[in-house]
Amino acid sequence: MNAFNDLMAFQKDTEALAQVAGRLGWDQETVMPAGAAPQRGEEMAAMEKVLHARRIDPKIADWLAAIDVQALDAVGQAQVREIRRSYERTSKIPADLAAEIARVTSMSQGIWAKARAAEDVAAFLPALEEVVRLKREEGQALAQGGDVYDAILDDYEPEMTAQRLAEIFDAMRPRLVDLRAKVLDAKAPRALTGLYPEKAQLDVSNRLAKAFGYGFDNGRIDKAVHPFSSGSGLDVRITTRVSTDDPFNCFYSTIHEVGHACYEQAIDNAYLLTPLGRGVSMGVHESQSRIYENQLGRSRAFTGWLFDLMRDSFDEFDVSSEEEFYATVNRVNKGYIRTEADEIQYNLHVMLRFDLERALMSGDLAVADLEAAWNDRFAADFGYAVDKPSNGVLQDVHWSVGLFGYFPTYALGNVYAGCLHEALRKDVPNLDMQLRDGNTSAATGWLREKLQQHGALRAPQETIALASGMEPGPEPMLSYLEKKFSEIYDI
Repeated sequence: MNAFNDLMAFQKDTEALAQVAGRLGWDQETVMPAGAAPQRGEEMAAMEKVLHARRIDPKIADWLAAIDVQALDAVGQAQVREIRRSYERTSKIPADLAAEIARVTSMSQGIWAKARAAEDVAAFLPALEEVVRLKREEGQALAQGGDVYDAILDDYEPEMTAQRLAEIFDAMRPRLVDLRAKVLDAKAPRALTGLYPEKAQLDVSNRLAKAFGYGFDNGRIDKAVHPFSSGSGLDVRITTRVSTDDPFNCFYSTIHEVGHACYEQAIDNAYLLTPLGRGVSMGVHESQSRIYENQLGRSRAFTGWLFDLMRDSFDEFDVSSEEEFYATVNRVNKGYIRTEADEIQYNLHVMLRFDLERALMSGDLAVADLEAAWNDRFAADFGYAVDKPSNGVLQDVHWSVGLFGYFPTYALGNVYAGCLHEALRKDVPNLDMQLRDGNTSAATGWLREKLQQHGALRAPQETIALASGMEPGPEPMLSYLEKKFSEIYDI
């Protein structure tokens, strides 16, 4: 056991340093002065050099060779599995390349933000060209002759392949397109109108976070251009954003990020600062954020409680009934923004990005042609043209920071959430009675027990299968969507 104990002690320091690096990223997106970007890029590169060196330290190989894995319990075996995977993977990436990616993506993020604000795609393309070049080089190093996109996808969804994702998406697309066509041909519920002051929105946002079990002793909510969750263990922070004419943007961004954060906060503290002390994959992570946001937060029962809260919080709120409010919350709109999309169209936004970034990584699509390719695909998929870059190719932060392979996990998270929701409803048949009172504890407690507390103990697909009692697939999600929106739109 000495080799195992020494390995875990070494790994604890590595995990702690990774949390510090993550805090630098949180600071950059929330409170860092804009002029600090060049220095922050150097700081991030320096941290990445330290982390990369630790992750490929030759002592790790010696410890792994000395450990009798069969003598360990299931948790110990999982810890060794994750450390071995990280060591073997990181060892394929040159240290200079890892540091350069950290430096360039830190700088690129600021360039993207300015280009987005100025609606200036040309100002961003040189930085994106460099990011794509570096990420392709990283993928080639990891793939070692195999599929480059599969290699980088493994960072976010281990054991998943682009081919399997394409099969899942191909099964989803026809039914989603058909449902969307029927809904858009039907009479739409009323849209929310009026202005909703920022302070009141943030007050409601805090109420929502508490209602879903977010622990403020170990977390905080700040504002950011693109909402996100950061950290794990005892320090898990989230951000939201405010639009005075669209409070749902704030509220459901908050609930979404709370889903991520509650997953991290619920992981067994015995796994703190170990490889098991974080979400097992981004697909599983998105299953938590999406089930919190949609199946729970947009349910008829919970929106009944939110309806009363909004009437108490906003003077100009003029929706007349709970049922009308439920329909308004779930209104299917023509729009451009993935994060604001309804449940039907959200996955179509993700599929667009999945296909484009695969083409970028393979070299079939040049960065210079990306905007035109985006606009053409959007018009084909959604039936109308992109009106400005911030509603098109500049809307997401992900590519600027090198997160290629991340996008498909959003749709995969919806698939996983569909499976979990079906099982949850069977196990908690009176769930709606509690949600109507703003009480999510039965649902969040079920998710905590079945999935969240285990962290990265099991592989992603196994995690979902054991929690839901079924092999993951898109049918539960598609059936849920068809039933819900057929009722709302009377189709």
